[in-house]
Amino acid sequence: MDYIMLDTQSTILDQIPDNFSSAAILLHPFVEMPSGWTQSKKNQNPYKHIYPTDEEILNNAKPVLWKTVMDECGLASFAELELALLTSIGALNEDYARLDLADSLNLNLKEDLYFPDEDKTSVFLLNGLLEVMNFNEATLLHYSEPIFDTSGSLKLNDVKPIKICELSSAELMVTTNNMEYAFMSMYDAFNTLFLSKQKNIDEIVGKMNWEAIICDHQTYIDWFLQKSNGISYSKIRCISLNRNVPLILLNM
Repeated sequence: MDYIMLDTQSTILDQIPDNFSSAAILLHPFVEMPSGWTQSKKNQNPYKHIYPTDEEILNNAKPVLWKTVMDECGLASFAELELALLTSIGALNEDYARLDLADSLNLNLKEDLYFPDEDKTSVFLLNGLLEVMNFNEATLLHYSEPIFDTSGSLKLNDVKPIKICELSSAELMVTTNNMEYAFMSMYDAFNTLFLSKQKNIDEIVGKMNWEAIICDHQTYIDWFLQKSNGISYSKIRCISLNRNVPLILLNM
């Protein structure tokens, strides 16, 4: 299946292939490195931009929930945190940028705590995504990336998270040979779009302890912006990584 170029004019569910019945926007966790990691990198090269590699994240980092960062930075919703992140990386024009939210995030972000992965699926999510892909006797992963227009297939049982990281440095679509599930990273986004042939995608999200927006027929790819009617009915499911207890938040 080819990469899907989503637009902001139609809802997500209206743009995904017909064989998929449900979708969820998975929120990439923040990245917490061991105490003192940042300073040690600065000591090595004070002029180099510092961000952990995929291997360093897999081996040494801890995932931090959006809800935790919201509380620590005084942000009221996932939408505010998304706006803060996108403003911080210069992904929004002046009509939508929220410098106040970006300041709240950056001034309160602890040392050794880094923004989530952007453009590509967070390495913290890949083990769980590969586990889900193994459901229903799938044997192959098909992948497609739009930048160099490359595609291919891999034996599912042989694929490790780091292999997915190596397939593309940015946008990537991955699906199974039985087309039961798919996931897709997006440019200038701190989220991954997860698709399911089944309608119980919220149960999968809960089982995997992902923070996610469960898409309904009013969920757009720019979910963090208020629509013209001022109302969004998308449910945001915040799952603790320690307790399988969902918290439904409506104030996106």
